[in-house]
Amino acid sequence: MALLPMIFVLVQSLIQYPQPAGDGLDEATHRRMKERQELLDHEMARLLQELEEQDKGWGAVLSGALQQWPFWVLAGVLLLLALWFSCRRRSGEASNNDVHEGEDSVDGREECMEVKGQESSDASEQRSREKEDHDGGKGESGSDGMEDREKTGYAGNEQGILLVDRIEWPVEDLERGCSVIAELMESLRRVFVDSVSNSFYPVLQKAIGVDSAFEGWSPRDWDGVYRVLVPLNPPPGHAFHLEPNSAGQVADRTFNVRVELVCTCEKEQVEEKPLCFLHHSREELRQKQKCSLLETLCTSSYLDVEKTSRWFCHLVRSSWLQVPQWHSWYVVFQPCSRSCRLELSKGRESLTVEMLFGVRRGDTDIFVVSQTPKAAITASTAWAETYAVAEAKFFRHIARQLPCESLHLKCLQLFTCILRGTGFSSSTWKTVVMHVLTIVPLSRWHRRAFARRLWDIMAYLDRCLQLTHLRHFVLGNERLPAEISLPPAMRGVVPPNLFEHLARDPAAHREARQAYGRLRFRLGVLLSSH
Repeated sequence: MALLPMIFVLVQSLIQYPQPAGDGLDEATHRRMKERQELLDHEMARLLQELEEQDKGWGAVLSGALQQWPFWVLAGVLLLLALWFSCRRRSGEASNNDVHEGEDSVDGREECMEVKGQESSDASEQRSREKEDHDGGKGESGSDGMEDREKTGYAGNEQGILLVDRIEWPVEDLERGCSVIAELMESLRRVFVDSVSNSFYPVLQKAIGVDSAFEGWSPRDWDGVYRVLVPLNPPPGHAFHLEPNSAGQVADRTFNVRVELVCTCEKEQVEEKPLCFLHHSREELRQKQKCSLLETLCTSSYLDVEKTSRWFCHLVRSSWLQVPQWHSWYVVFQPCSRSCRLELSKGRESLTVEMLFGVRRGDTDIFVVSQTPKAAITASTAWAETYAVAEAKFFRHIARQLPCESLHLKCLQLFTCILRGTGFSSSTWKTVVMHVLTIVPLSRWHRRAFARRLWDIMAYLDRCLQLTHLRHFVLGNERLPAEISLPPAMRGVVPPNLFEHLARDPAAHREARQAYGRLRFRLGVLLSSH
Protein backbone atom coordinates (compact mmCIF):
# COMPACT_ATOMS: atom_id res chain seq x y z
CA MET A 1 0.00 0.00 0.00
CA ALA A 2 2.97 2.38 0.62
CA LEU A 3 4.00 2.19 -3.04
CA LEU A 4 0.88 3.95 -4.25
CA PRO A 5 1.78 7.41 -2.89
CA MET A 6 5.24 7.19 -4.39
CA ILE A 7 3.86 6.30 -7.82
CA PHE A 8 1.36 9.14 -7.55
CA VAL A 9 4.12 11.67 -6.80
CA LEU A 10 6.20 10.51 -9.77
CA VAL A 11 3.27 10.75 -12.18
CA GLN A 12 2.32 14.20 -10.85
CA SER A 13 5.87 15.51 -11.36
CA LEU A 14 5.91 14.36 -14.95
CA ILE A 15 2.58 16.06 -15.68
CA GLN A 16 3.27 19.37 -13.92
CA TYR A 17 6.93 19.78 -14.95
CA PRO A 18 7.56 18.52 -18.45
CA GLN A 19 10.97 19.01 -20.01
CA PRO A 20 11.23 21.88 -22.49
CA ALA A 21 11.50 21.26 -26.16
CA GLY A 22 14.71 23.21 -26.46
CA ASP A 23 18.24 21.93 -26.14
CA GLY A 24 19.19 24.19 -23.18
CA LEU A 25 17.71 25.19 -19.79
CA ASP A 26 17.42 28.74 -18.33
CA GLU A 27 18.50 29.49 -14.72
CA ALA A 28 15.00 29.70 -13.24
CA THR A 29 14.02 26.37 -14.70
CA HIS A 30 17.24 24.79 -13.47
CA ARG A 31 16.54 26.00 -9.93
CA ARG A 32 13.00 24.69 -9.90
CA MET A 33 14.17 21.33 -11.10
CA LYS A 34 16.78 21.16 -8.37
CA GLU A 35 14.24 22.02 -5.68
CA ARG A 36 11.87 19.47 -7.10
CA GLN A 37 14.62 16.84 -7.06
CA GLU A 38 15.33 17.49 -3.41
CA LEU A 39 11.63 17.26 -2.60
CA LEU A 40 11.38 13.92 -4.38
CA ASP A 41 14.46 12.59 -2.61
CA HIS A 42 12.97 13.56 0.74
CA GLU A 43 9.64 12.00 -0.09
CA MET A 44 11.37 8.83 -1.31
CA ALA A 45 13.38 8.58 1.92
CA ARG A 46 10.18 8.96 3.97
CA LEU A 47 8.39 6.25 2.02
CA LEU A 48 11.33 3.85 2.34
CA GLN A 49 11.38 4.41 6.09
CA GLU A 50 7.63 3.60 6.30
CA LEU A 51 8.17 0.41 4.34
CA GLU A 52 10.96 -0.67 6.64
CA GLU A 53 8.79 -0.02 9.69
CA GLN A 54 5.92 -2.07 8.22
CA ASP A 55 8.29 -4.94 7.39
CA LYS A 56 9.55 -4.90 10.94
CA GLY A 57 5.94 -5.03 12.22
CA TRP A 58 5.03 -8.08 10.12
CA GLY A 59 8.30 -9.71 11.06
CA ALA A 60 7.44 -9.23 14.73
CA VAL A 61 4.07 -10.78 14.21
CA LEU A 62 5.52 -13.77 12.37
CA SER A 63 8.28 -14.11 14.92
CA GLY A 64 5.74 -14.17 17.74
CA ALA A 65 3.67 -16.73 15.95
CA LEU A 66 6.66 -18.97 15.33
CA GLN A 67 7.58 -18.81 18.97
CA GLN A 68 4.18 -20.42 19.73
CA TRP A 69 4.74 -23.40 17.34
CA PRO A 70 3.93 -26.16 19.89
CA PHE A 71 0.46 -24.68 20.27
CA TRP A 72 -0.14 -24.63 16.53
CA VAL A 73 1.17 -28.19 16.10
CA LEU A 74 -1.18 -29.45 18.81
CA ALA A 75 -4.12 -27.57 17.26
CA GLY A 76 -3.39 -29.10 13.83
CA VAL A 77 -3.19 -32.63 15.27
CA LEU A 78 -6.50 -32.19 17.08
CA LEU A 79 -8.12 -30.87 13.90
CA LEU A 80 -6.89 -33.87 11.87
CA LEU A 81 -8.16 -36.31 14.52
CA ALA A 82 -11.57 -34.65 14.52
CA LEU A 83 -11.82 -34.91 10.74
CA TRP A 84 -10.72 -38.58 10.82
CA PHE A 85 -13.31 -39.57 13.44
CA SER A 86 -16.03 -37.76 11.49
CA CYS A 87 -15.16 -39.51 8.23
CA ARG A 88 -15.01 -42.89 9.98
CA ARG A 89 -18.43 -42.42 11.54
CA ARG A 90 -20.00 -41.52 8.19
CA SER A 91 -18.30 -44.48 6.51
CA GLY A 92 -19.61 -46.83 9.18
CA GLU A 93 -23.16 -45.59 8.72
CA ALA A 94 -22.95 -46.01 4.96
CA SER A 95 -21.55 -49.53 5.26
CA ASN A 96 -24.32 -50.53 7.65
CA ASN A 97 -26.98 -49.26 5.24
CA ASP A 98 -25.43 -50.89 2.19
CA VAL A 99 -24.10 -54.14 3.63
CA HIS A 100 -26.70 -56.20 1.83
CA GLU A 101 -26.08 -54.35 -1.40
CA GLY A 102 -22.41 -55.11 -1.12
CA GLU A 103 -23.12 -58.77 -0.53
CA ASP A 104 -25.46 -58.89 -3.49
CA SER A 105 -22.82 -57.24 -5.67
CA VAL A 106 -20.31 -59.89 -4.69
CA ASP A 107 -22.96 -62.53 -5.21
CA GLY A 108 -23.66 -61.16 -8.63
CA ARG A 109 -20.02 -61.42 -9.60
CA GLU A 110 -19.84 -64.95 -8.23
CA GLU A 111 -22.99 -65.91 -10.10
CA CYS A 112 -21.53 -64.43 -13.23
CA MET A 113 -18.59 -66.79 -12.84
CA GLU A 114 -20.93 -69.70 -12.14
CA VAL A 115 -23.17 -68.97 -15.08
CA LYS A 116 -20.33 -68.30 -17.49
CA GLY A 117 -19.36 -71.99 -17.30
CA GLN A 118 -16.61 -73.16 -19.57
CA GLU A 119 -17.12 -70.79 -22.54
CA SER A 120 -14.96 -67.65 -22.36
CA SER A 121 -15.36 -65.93 -25.73
CA ASP A 122 -17.48 -65.82 -28.85
CA ALA A 123 -14.50 -67.11 -30.82
CA SER A 124 -14.92 -70.53 -29.14
CA GLU A 125 -18.69 -70.61 -29.64
CA GLN A 126 -18.60 -73.29 -32.34
CA ARG A 127 -16.31 -75.54 -30.29
CA SER A 128 -18.58 -75.11 -27.29
CA ARG A 129 -21.61 -76.12 -29.32
CA GLU A 130 -19.86 -79.27 -30.51
CA LYS A 131 -18.85 -80.07 -26.96
CA GLU A 132 -22.43 -79.67 -25.75
CA ASP A 133 -23.65 -82.01 -28.46
CA HIS A 134 -21.19 -84.57 -27.11
CA ASP A 135 -21.66 -84.33 -23.35
CA GLY A 136 -25.21 -83.02 -23.05
CA GLY A 137 -24.54 -79.35 -23.07
CA LYS A 138 -22.90 -79.06 -19.66
CA GLY A 139 -21.34 -75.77 -20.62
CA GLU A 140 -24.58 -74.23 -21.76
CA SER A 141 -25.16 -72.68 -18.40
CA GLY A 142 -22.54 -70.09 -19.26
CA SER A 143 -23.71 -66.62 -20.14
CA ASP A 144 -21.58 -63.82 -21.46
CA GLY A 145 -24.66 -61.63 -21.12
CA MET A 146 -23.95 -61.33 -17.40
CA GLU A 147 -21.25 -58.80 -18.28
CA ASP A 148 -23.79 -56.74 -20.21
CA ARG A 149 -25.88 -56.53 -17.09
CA GLU A 150 -23.17 -54.50 -15.40
CA LYS A 151 -22.56 -52.32 -18.46
CA THR A 152 -26.19 -51.35 -18.89
CA GLY A 153 -26.52 -50.26 -15.28
CA TYR A 154 -29.33 -52.58 -14.26
CA ALA A 155 -31.84 -51.37 -11.70
CA GLY A 156 -30.76 -51.34 -8.10
CA ASN A 157 -32.21 -53.03 -5.10
CA GLU A 158 -34.82 -50.37 -4.40
CA GLN A 159 -36.15 -50.52 -7.97
CA GLY A 160 -36.37 -54.31 -7.78
CA ILE A 161 -38.24 -54.17 -4.47
CA LEU A 162 -40.75 -51.65 -5.84
CA LEU A 163 -41.33 -53.79 -8.92
CA VAL A 164 -41.75 -57.07 -7.06
CA ASP A 165 -44.37 -55.45 -4.83
CA ARG A 166 -46.36 -54.22 -7.85
CA ILE A 167 -46.55 -57.55 -9.70
CA GLU A 168 -50.09 -58.83 -9.97
CA TRP A 169 -49.95 -61.99 -7.88
CA PRO A 170 -52.84 -64.49 -8.30
CA VAL A 171 -51.55 -66.89 -5.67
CA GLU A 172 -54.62 -66.63 -3.45
CA ASP A 173 -57.01 -67.43 -6.30
CA LEU A 174 -54.80 -70.30 -7.44
CA GLU A 175 -54.54 -71.77 -3.96
CA ARG A 176 -58.31 -71.55 -3.58
CA GLY A 177 -58.91 -73.30 -6.90
CA CYS A 178 -56.29 -75.98 -6.25
CA SER A 179 -57.76 -76.68 -2.83
CA VAL A 180 -61.28 -77.11 -4.23
CA ILE A 181 -60.05 -79.41 -7.01
CA ALA A 182 -57.95 -81.51 -4.61
CA GLU A 183 -60.91 -82.05 -2.27
CA LEU A 184 -63.15 -82.98 -5.20
CA MET A 185 -60.68 -85.51 -6.58
CA GLU A 186 -60.21 -87.14 -3.19
CA SER A 187 -63.99 -87.45 -2.80
CA LEU A 188 -64.27 -89.02 -6.25
CA ARG A 189 -61.44 -91.44 -5.55
CA ARG A 190 -63.17 -92.77 -2.43
CA VAL A 191 -66.33 -93.37 -4.44
CA PHE A 192 -64.36 -94.99 -7.27
CA VAL A 193 -62.79 -97.51 -4.89
CA ASP A 194 -66.20 -98.94 -4.09
CA SER A 195 -67.44 -98.73 -7.67
CA VAL A 196 -64.63 -100.72 -9.31
CA SER A 197 -63.61 -102.98 -6.42
CA ASN A 198 -65.34 -106.07 -7.87
CA SER A 199 -64.37 -105.45 -11.49
CA PHE A 200 -61.27 -105.67 -13.62
CA TYR A 201 -61.07 -102.06 -14.62
CA PRO A 202 -57.92 -100.02 -13.87
CA VAL A 203 -57.37 -99.16 -10.19
CA LEU A 204 -57.48 -95.37 -9.74
CA GLN A 205 -54.81 -93.79 -7.53
CA LYS A 206 -54.65 -90.41 -5.79
CA ALA A 207 -54.75 -87.54 -8.29
CA ILE A 208 -51.62 -85.42 -8.79
CA GLY A 209 -51.90 -81.72 -9.60
CA VAL A 210 -49.83 -80.71 -12.62
CA ASP A 211 -49.37 -77.66 -14.82
CA SER A 212 -48.71 -74.05 -13.79
CA ALA A 213 -51.70 -73.61 -11.46
CA PHE A 214 -50.49 -76.32 -9.09
CA GLU A 215 -46.93 -74.99 -9.37
CA GLY A 216 -48.06 -71.61 -8.03
CA TRP A 217 -48.02 -69.34 -11.10
CA SER A 218 -50.19 -68.62 -14.12
CA PRO A 219 -49.00 -67.30 -17.51
CA ARG A 220 -51.00 -64.75 -19.44
CA ASP A 221 -52.06 -67.40 -21.96
CA TRP A 222 -53.31 -69.76 -19.23
CA ASP A 223 -56.67 -71.18 -20.25
CA GLY A 224 -57.94 -71.27 -16.67
CA VAL A 225 -58.08 -75.07 -16.57
CA TYR A 226 -56.83 -76.93 -13.50
CA ARG A 227 -55.26 -80.16 -14.69
CA VAL A 228 -54.82 -83.25 -12.57
CA LEU A 229 -53.27 -86.59 -13.42
CA VAL A 230 -55.02 -89.74 -12.19
CA PRO A 231 -52.55 -92.66 -12.15
CA LEU A 232 -53.92 -96.03 -13.29
CA ASN A 233 -52.70 -99.27 -11.79
CA PRO A 234 -53.47 -102.66 -13.37
CA PRO A 235 -56.31 -104.64 -11.80
CA PRO A 236 -55.66 -108.04 -10.21
CA GLY A 237 -54.49 -110.64 -12.71
CA HIS A 238 -53.18 -107.99 -15.12
CA ALA A 239 -49.89 -106.19 -15.75
CA PHE A 240 -48.95 -103.10 -17.74
CA HIS A 241 -45.89 -103.03 -20.02
CA LEU A 242 -44.80 -99.85 -21.78
CA GLU A 243 -43.56 -100.24 -25.34
CA PRO A 244 -42.06 -97.19 -27.11
CA ASN A 245 -43.47 -96.36 -30.52
CA SER A 246 -40.30 -94.76 -31.89
CA ALA A 247 -36.90 -96.34 -31.33
CA GLY A 248 -34.01 -93.99 -30.57
CA GLN A 249 -36.19 -90.91 -30.00
CA VAL A 250 -35.57 -89.12 -26.69
CA ALA A 251 -38.09 -86.29 -26.40
CA ASP A 252 -41.80 -86.24 -27.29
CA ARG A 253 -41.97 -89.98 -27.16
CA THR A 254 -45.16 -91.99 -27.24
CA PHE A 255 -45.77 -95.44 -25.80
CA ASN A 256 -48.24 -98.25 -26.14
CA VAL A 257 -49.49 -99.73 -22.88
CA ARG A 258 -49.61 -103.47 -23.45
CA VAL A 259 -51.93 -105.33 -21.09
CA GLU A 260 -50.82 -108.79 -20.10
CA LEU A 261 -52.62 -111.43 -18.06
CA VAL A 262 -50.65 -112.86 -15.15
CA CYS A 263 -51.13 -115.96 -13.06
CA THR A 264 -52.95 -115.57 -9.75
CA CYS A 265 -53.23 -119.22 -8.79
CA GLU A 266 -51.15 -118.91 -5.59
CA LYS A 267 -53.12 -115.92 -4.34
CA GLU A 268 -56.34 -117.68 -5.34
CA GLN A 269 -55.56 -120.61 -3.02
CA VAL A 270 -54.45 -118.52 -0.05
CA GLU A 271 -57.21 -115.91 -0.10
CA GLU A 272 -60.55 -115.45 -1.76
CA LYS A 273 -59.14 -113.93 -4.89
CA PRO A 274 -60.57 -113.84 -8.46
CA LEU A 275 -59.99 -116.83 -10.65
CA CYS A 276 -56.80 -116.97 -12.64
CA PHE A 277 -57.41 -115.83 -16.22
CA LEU A 278 -54.64 -118.08 -17.49
CA HIS A 279 -55.60 -121.37 -15.89
CA HIS A 280 -59.40 -121.37 -15.96
CA SER A 281 -61.64 -121.94 -18.91
CA ARG A 282 -63.51 -119.07 -20.52
CA GLU A 283 -66.85 -120.57 -19.62
CA GLU A 284 -65.90 -120.83 -15.96
CA LEU A 285 -64.57 -117.30 -15.93
CA ARG A 286 -67.70 -115.98 -17.68
CA GLN A 287 -69.97 -117.67 -15.13
CA LYS A 288 -68.10 -116.72 -11.96
CA GLN A 289 -66.51 -113.32 -12.59
CA LYS A 290 -66.53 -110.29 -14.83
CA CYS A 291 -64.61 -109.74 -18.03
CA SER A 292 -60.92 -108.96 -18.03
CA LEU A 293 -59.49 -105.59 -18.95
CA LEU A 294 -58.46 -106.99 -22.32
CA GLU A 295 -62.13 -107.39 -23.23
CA THR A 296 -63.28 -103.96 -22.08
CA LEU A 297 -60.79 -101.11 -22.54
CA CYS A 298 -58.18 -102.59 -24.88
CA THR A 299 -57.60 -102.68 -28.61
CA SER A 300 -55.43 -105.58 -29.75
CA SER A 301 -54.10 -106.13 -26.21
CA TYR A 302 -53.18 -102.43 -25.83
CA LEU A 303 -54.93 -100.05 -23.45
CA ASP A 304 -57.07 -97.73 -25.55
CA VAL A 305 -57.04 -94.04 -24.61
CA GLU A 306 -60.46 -93.21 -26.01
CA LYS A 307 -62.16 -96.24 -24.49
CA THR A 308 -60.57 -95.45 -21.15
CA SER A 309 -61.71 -91.83 -21.42
CA ARG A 310 -65.33 -92.84 -22.08
CA TRP A 311 -65.29 -95.29 -19.18
CA PHE A 312 -63.79 -92.71 -16.84
CA CYS A 313 -66.30 -89.99 -17.79
CA HIS A 314 -69.17 -92.44 -17.29
CA LEU A 315 -67.73 -93.33 -13.89
CA VAL A 316 -67.60 -89.66 -12.86
CA ARG A 317 -71.18 -89.08 -14.03
CA SER A 318 -72.52 -92.03 -12.11
CA SER A 319 -70.55 -91.09 -8.99
CA TRP A 320 -71.31 -87.37 -8.88
CA LEU A 321 -74.38 -87.62 -6.68
CA GLN A 322 -72.35 -89.58 -4.12
CA VAL A 323 -69.71 -86.92 -3.48
CA PRO A 324 -70.31 -84.13 -0.92
CA GLN A 325 -69.58 -81.39 -3.48
CA TRP A 326 -72.72 -82.05 -5.48
CA HIS A 327 -74.76 -80.03 -2.97
CA SER A 328 -72.85 -76.78 -3.59
CA TRP A 329 -71.43 -77.09 -7.10
CA TYR A 330 -73.27 -77.34 -10.39
CA VAL A 331 -71.37 -79.51 -12.86
CA VAL A 332 -71.33 -79.53 -16.66
CA PHE A 333 -69.51 -82.32 -18.52
CA GLN A 334 -67.57 -81.09 -21.54
CA PRO A 335 -66.90 -83.57 -24.37
CA CYS A 336 -63.29 -84.68 -24.78
CA SER A 337 -61.95 -87.82 -26.42
CA ARG A 338 -58.74 -88.20 -24.42
CA SER A 339 -59.61 -86.82 -20.98
CA CYS A 340 -62.52 -85.96 -18.70
CA ARG A 341 -63.33 -82.25 -18.38
CA LEU A 342 -65.77 -80.73 -15.91
CA GLU A 343 -66.97 -77.17 -15.47
CA LEU A 344 -67.98 -76.39 -11.90
CA SER A 345 -69.98 -73.33 -10.97
CA LYS A 346 -71.31 -71.89 -7.72
CA GLY A 347 -72.86 -68.45 -7.93
CA ARG A 348 -70.31 -66.20 -9.62
CA GLU A 349 -67.45 -68.59 -8.97
CA SER A 350 -66.52 -71.09 -11.69
CA LEU A 351 -63.74 -73.61 -12.08
CA THR A 352 -62.75 -75.94 -14.91
CA VAL A 353 -60.88 -79.14 -14.18
CA GLU A 354 -59.42 -81.56 -16.70
CA MET A 355 -58.72 -85.06 -15.46
CA LEU A 356 -55.98 -86.83 -17.37
CA PHE A 357 -55.11 -90.43 -16.69
CA GLY A 358 -51.74 -92.07 -17.04
CA VAL A 359 -49.53 -95.03 -16.32
CA ARG A 360 -46.39 -94.63 -14.24
CA ARG A 361 -43.05 -95.84 -15.58
CA GLY A 362 -42.02 -98.23 -12.82
CA ASP A 363 -41.76 -96.42 -9.49
CA THR A 364 -40.48 -93.15 -11.01
CA ASP A 365 -42.02 -89.70 -11.48
CA ILE A 366 -42.32 -90.18 -15.24
CA PHE A 367 -45.73 -91.05 -16.71
CA VAL A 368 -47.36 -91.76 -20.02
CA VAL A 369 -50.65 -89.85 -20.19
CA SER A 370 -53.81 -89.79 -22.24
CA GLN A 371 -53.58 -86.15 -23.30
CA THR A 372 -50.82 -84.72 -25.45
CA PRO A 373 -50.21 -81.28 -27.00
CA LYS A 374 -49.05 -82.86 -30.23
CA ALA A 375 -51.91 -82.82 -32.70
CA ALA A 376 -50.11 -85.35 -34.91
CA ILE A 377 -50.92 -88.22 -32.54
CA THR A 378 -54.06 -89.88 -33.82
CA ALA A 379 -53.73 -93.52 -32.73
CA SER A 380 -56.09 -94.30 -29.88
CA THR A 381 -53.50 -96.58 -28.30
CA ALA A 382 -50.74 -93.91 -28.18
CA TRP A 383 -49.87 -92.51 -24.75
CA ALA A 384 -47.50 -89.53 -24.59
CA GLU A 385 -44.59 -89.42 -22.18
CA THR A 386 -44.79 -86.48 -19.77
CA TYR A 387 -42.44 -84.91 -17.24
CA ALA A 388 -45.10 -82.72 -15.65
CA VAL A 389 -45.10 -84.66 -12.37
CA ALA A 390 -41.31 -84.40 -12.04
CA GLU A 391 -41.45 -80.64 -12.76
CA ALA A 392 -44.26 -80.10 -10.25
CA LYS A 393 -42.21 -82.02 -7.69
CA PHE A 394 -39.23 -79.78 -8.45
CA PHE A 395 -41.30 -76.64 -7.79
CA ARG A 396 -42.50 -78.07 -4.48
CA HIS A 397 -38.88 -78.79 -3.56
CA ILE A 398 -37.88 -75.20 -4.38
CA ALA A 399 -40.84 -73.81 -2.42
CA ARG A 400 -39.59 -75.60 0.70
CA GLN A 401 -36.08 -74.19 0.28
CA LEU A 402 -36.81 -70.58 -0.67
CA PRO A 403 -38.03 -67.76 1.58
CA CYS A 404 -41.74 -67.01 1.69
CA GLU A 405 -41.57 -64.44 -1.14
CA SER A 406 -41.58 -67.15 -3.87
CA LEU A 407 -39.34 -64.90 -5.93
CA HIS A 408 -38.83 -67.47 -8.69
CA LEU A 409 -42.57 -67.61 -9.32
CA LYS A 410 -42.74 -63.82 -9.51
CA CYS A 411 -39.96 -63.89 -12.10
CA LEU A 412 -42.04 -66.33 -14.13
CA GLN A 413 -45.11 -64.18 -13.65
CA LEU A 414 -43.26 -61.09 -14.91
CA PHE A 415 -41.80 -62.70 -18.02
CA THR A 416 -45.00 -64.53 -19.03
CA CYS A 417 -47.50 -61.76 -18.22
CA ILE A 418 -46.03 -58.26 -17.99
CA LEU A 419 -43.46 -58.83 -20.75
CA ARG A 420 -45.66 -61.04 -22.89
CA GLY A 421 -45.71 -60.92 -26.67
CA THR A 422 -41.94 -61.20 -27.09
CA GLY A 423 -41.94 -64.44 -29.07
CA PHE A 424 -40.90 -66.75 -26.24
CA SER A 425 -43.42 -69.31 -24.99
CA SER A 426 -44.33 -69.92 -21.37
CA SER A 427 -42.70 -73.35 -21.52
CA THR A 428 -39.42 -71.75 -22.66
CA TRP A 429 -39.47 -69.29 -19.76
CA LYS A 430 -40.29 -72.09 -17.35
CA THR A 431 -37.35 -74.18 -18.59
CA VAL A 432 -34.94 -71.22 -18.38
CA VAL A 433 -36.04 -70.28 -14.85
CA MET A 434 -35.73 -73.89 -13.65
CA HIS A 435 -32.17 -74.06 -15.00
CA VAL A 436 -31.22 -70.78 -13.30
CA LEU A 437 -32.69 -72.11 -10.03
CA THR A 438 -30.20 -74.97 -10.14
CA ILE A 439 -27.27 -72.59 -10.86
CA VAL A 440 -27.79 -69.59 -8.57
CA PRO A 441 -27.78 -70.59 -4.87
CA LEU A 442 -31.26 -70.51 -3.39
CA SER A 443 -30.08 -68.23 -0.56
CA ARG A 444 -29.77 -65.41 -3.11
CA TRP A 445 -33.40 -65.50 -4.21
CA HIS A 446 -34.79 -62.71 -2.02
CA ARG A 447 -36.59 -59.41 -2.56
CA ARG A 448 -33.47 -57.23 -2.50
CA ALA A 449 -31.98 -59.30 -5.33
CA PHE A 450 -35.08 -59.37 -7.54
CA ALA A 451 -33.56 -57.20 -10.30
CA ARG A 452 -30.36 -59.25 -10.28
CA ARG A 453 -32.25 -62.52 -10.66
CA LEU A 454 -34.22 -61.08 -13.59
CA TRP A 455 -30.98 -60.18 -15.35
CA ASP A 456 -29.55 -63.62 -14.55
CA ILE A 457 -32.51 -65.21 -16.31
CA MET A 458 -32.04 -62.85 -19.26
CA ALA A 459 -28.33 -63.66 -19.41
CA TYR A 460 -29.03 -67.40 -19.45
CA LEU A 461 -31.57 -66.99 -22.26
CA ASP A 462 -29.10 -64.82 -24.18
CA ARG A 463 -26.42 -67.47 -23.98
CA CYS A 464 -28.84 -70.18 -25.09
CA LEU A 465 -29.82 -68.06 -28.08
CA GLN A 466 -26.18 -67.47 -28.98
CA LEU A 467 -25.55 -71.21 -28.98
CA THR A 468 -29.03 -72.10 -30.31
CA HIS A 469 -29.10 -74.70 -27.56
CA LEU A 470 -31.53 -74.92 -24.63
CA ARG A 471 -31.25 -78.16 -22.68
CA HIS A 472 -34.28 -80.16 -21.65
CA PHE A 473 -34.67 -79.71 -17.91
CA VAL A 474 -35.51 -83.25 -16.82
CA LEU A 475 -33.75 -85.52 -19.32
CA GLY A 476 -30.06 -85.90 -18.55
CA ASN A 477 -30.04 -83.21 -15.87
CA GLU A 478 -27.50 -84.09 -13.18
CA ARG A 479 -28.61 -81.16 -11.00
CA LEU A 480 -32.06 -82.53 -10.26
CA PRO A 481 -32.87 -83.03 -6.55
CA ALA A 482 -32.46 -86.59 -5.37
CA GLU A 483 -36.13 -86.82 -4.39
CA ILE A 484 -37.16 -86.70 -8.07
CA SER A 485 -37.12 -90.28 -9.29
CA LEU A 486 -36.16 -90.97 -12.90
CA PRO A 487 -35.51 -94.17 -14.81
CA PRO A 488 -31.76 -94.89 -14.80
CA ALA A 489 -31.54 -94.47 -18.56
CA MET A 490 -32.93 -90.93 -18.33
CA ARG A 491 -30.20 -89.62 -16.05
CA GLY A 492 -27.40 -90.55 -18.43
CA VAL A 493 -29.06 -89.54 -21.69
CA VAL A 494 -27.91 -86.54 -23.71
CA PRO A 495 -30.46 -83.75 -23.03
CA PRO A 496 -32.52 -82.85 -26.09
CA ASN A 497 -32.06 -79.37 -27.53
CA LEU A 498 -35.28 -77.37 -27.23
CA PHE A 499 -33.83 -74.73 -29.60
CA GLU A 500 -33.15 -77.23 -32.37
CA HIS A 501 -35.60 -75.41 -34.63
CA LEU A 502 -33.54 -72.22 -34.27
CA ALA A 503 -30.37 -74.07 -35.20
CA ARG A 504 -32.02 -75.37 -38.38
CA ASP A 505 -33.70 -72.10 -39.38
CA PRO A 506 -31.39 -69.02 -39.52
CA ALA A 507 -34.34 -66.70 -40.16
CA ALA A 508 -36.13 -67.95 -37.03
CA HIS A 509 -32.89 -67.61 -35.06
CA ARG A 510 -32.43 -64.03 -36.24
CA GLU A 511 -36.01 -63.22 -35.32
CA ALA A 512 -35.51 -64.72 -31.85
CA ARG A 513 -32.40 -62.61 -31.32
CA GLN A 514 -34.31 -59.48 -32.30
CA ALA A 515 -37.12 -60.45 -29.93
CA TYR A 516 -34.56 -60.84 -27.16
CA GLY A 517 -33.22 -57.34 -27.86
CA ARG A 518 -36.70 -55.85 -27.62
CA LEU A 519 -37.35 -57.80 -24.45
CA ARG A 520 -34.11 -56.58 -22.88
CA PHE A 521 -35.04 -52.98 -23.67
CA ARG A 522 -38.54 -53.39 -22.21
CA LEU A 523 -37.16 -54.94 -19.04
CA GLY A 524 -34.68 -52.09 -18.62
CA VAL A 525 -37.45 -49.51 -19.06
CA LEU A 526 -39.68 -51.41 -16.63
CA LEU A 527 -37.01 -51.52 -13.94
CA SER A 528 -35.99 -47.89 -14.39
CA SER A 529 -39.60 -46.73 -14.07
CA HIS A 530 -40.03 -48.21 -10.58
